[in-house]
Amino acid sequence: MNYNTQNAKIASITERTLIVGIDVGSETHYARAFDWRNYEYSKKPLEFRNTEAGFLTLKAWMEDIAERHGKTDVIPGMEPTGHYWFALGKFLQDSGMKPVHVNPHHVKKSKELDDNNPNKNDRKDPKTIAALVNEGRFSYPYIPTGIYAEIRSLSNLRFQTQEELTRIKNRIARWFSIYFPEYKDVYGDLKAVSGRMVLKAAPLPEDIVKLGAEGVNRIWRDAKLRGAGMKRAKTLVSAAEHSVGSKEAPGAARIELKNLLNDMDIYAARLEELLRSIEEKLKEIPYIDKLMAIKGIGLVTVSGFIAEVGDIGRFDNPKQLQKLAGYAIVANDSGKHNGESRISYRGRKRLRYVLYEAAISLIGKNAEFREIHEYYRSRKENPLKKMQSVVAVACKVIRVFYAILTKGVDYDAEKLMRDIRRPQIQAA
Repeated sequence: MNYNTQNAKIASITERTLIVGIDVGSETHYARAFDWRNYEYSKKPLEFRNTEAGFLTLKAWMEDIAERHGKTDVIPGMEPTGHYWFALGKFLQDSGMKPVHVNPHHVKKSKELDDNNPNKNDRKDPKTIAALVNEGRFSYPYIPTGIYAEIRSLSNLRFQTQEELTRIKNRIARWFSIYFPEYKDVYGDLKAVSGRMVLKAAPLPEDIVKLGAEGVNRIWRDAKLRGAGMKRAKTLVSAAEHSVGSKEAPGAARIELKNLLNDMDIYAARLEELLRSIEEKLKEIPYIDKLMAIKGIGLVTVSGFIAEVGDIGRFDNPKQLQKLAGYAIVANDSGKHNGESRISYRGRKRLRYVLYEAAISLIGKNAEFREIHEYYRSRKENPLKKMQSVVAVACKVIRVFYAILTKGVDYDAEKLMRDIRRPQIQAA
C-alpha cells in the first residue's frame, strides 16, 4: 500500500484523530492540540522539558485530551530541528504513536496565514505545524532500529572519520607547499613508507641535507626496507638542497608535521577498524552478498546505501527511493516554453552521493553499465549530457538494488541490457 501520497495522509486523519503540533527546542518544547477541523482543545501551549519527566508530562497531557474528547488516534507533528527531535521522536514511537515531520520551509511560509504577521513565537509555531499536518503536508520520519540503527551509526562514524582524514591530508599538503614543495616530485604518495621514515628523522629540507644520501640510505637499511636505495636517497637529498621552502619557525614546523603524520595514522587505523565492523554487521542483512557480487560495487557503496535507506521493505517501489535520494526529475515547462529538466536535490544528501559514486565506479569497471551510459549519451532521440547520463545510471542502480534486496534475485547482466529501449530495433 502506498501510504506516502498526500491523499493517503489526509485519509488517515479522521474525526477520531487528535493532532498535536510540537515546537521543538534544544531544552524546552511547546505543544498545542487540535481536531481535524483545526479546533483547538488546549487553552494554552504545554511547556515541557527535554527529559523523561517532560516526555511523560506530554504523554499524560495528550492522553487526557484524547480521552475527554473521544479521540482514539494521536498524530504528533514537529519540525526536524537538527538533532533535537531525536529523543522526543523515539519516545513517541516507543509509546505506540507515529510522529510526523513538516517541512520548516512550509512552516515559515504559512505562519502568516492567520494574522498576516511574520512574528515567530512558541505559541504560534505549534498551531502552524498542526495545520500543515491536518492538510496532509507531512512526512513519516524513519527511525532505524536494530541492525539498521547499528549500520547507520557506523556509517556516520565512517563519514566523519573520512572527512577528518581528508582534512588532515589537506593540511599536510599545505605544510609541504610551504616548507618542502619539492617533496611531491620525489614521492607522489604521502603514505610512501620510505619517505615517512625519513620525515620522522628529518622533517625539514635542511635536516635531510645534514643527513646526506648515506644517512638517508642508512635509515632504510636499518629498517631492512626493500625498494629504496642510494639512487632514491640522492634524489631526495638533491631536492632538499634546491628547496625553495620557507626556513622560518623551523621548530614549530617540525612539531606540526609530526602531529599531522601521527593524526593521519590514527584516523587511517580508525577508518579500517570501522570498515571491518561495518562488514561484519552487513552480513546480517539478507541478500547483501548478491549486491557485493556486482562488478564495480564495493563495501563502501553497499554500507552507505543500507545506512541511508534502512529497511528497504518499507518502500513500495524504486521511485520512492529515487525521491529519497533527491534524484526525482523536476520539469521546467510553462505554456510553450520547454526548459531543461533537473533533479530535485531534495532528499538524503549522503544517499545521493553514494549512488553517484556507485554510478561512476560502475561506468568505469562494469561493461553493462558502461554500455548503458554510452547509449544514453549517443541515442538519436533525447541524448543526454555526460552528467545527466551519470544520474540516469545512478537511478538504474537504485532499481537494481531494489530488485535484488526485495526479491532475492541474482544480478542478471543480460536482463539489464534487455531493458535498454532501442527505437531502431522496435521499429524493425
